[in-house]
Amino acid sequence: MAKEIWGVAHIFSSFNNTIIHITDITGAETITRWSGGRIVKSDREESSPYAAMQAAMRAAEEAKEKGVVGVHIMVKAPGGSGSRTPGQGAQPAIRALARAGLKIGKIEDVTPIPHDGTKKRGGKRGRRV
Repeated sequence: MAKEIWGVAHIFSSFNNTIIHITDITGAETITRWSGGRIVKSDREESSPYAAMQAAMRAAEEAKEKGVVGVHIMVKAPGGSGSRTPGQGAQPAIRALARAGLKIGKIEDVTPIPHDGTKKRGGKRGRRV
């Protein structure tokens, strides 16, 4: 019997877009890459749950064609000095990968956390909106 091929699904979900990037288990070789911007026409819909779901479905189908049977999921938000919560496309993307027939290994949050870098913008009274 042939050995099962597993991959890593890197899901970057910001408030402007959702990017699904499936690599081999080492992360060196790209298998497929899709984003919300490749699905919808208008800029404001790139981050929508629908666009993320469709992108994940297409990425999963491409990965299955290349022999991938399961994925470990790495969810990433912008992080750093920005937002540490993923955008609204992260959960629908994970759900779509599972629904497409890929086995799900571990789900991990890999959002970068600052170790006291530069000061946040806004000054003494905060950013007045």
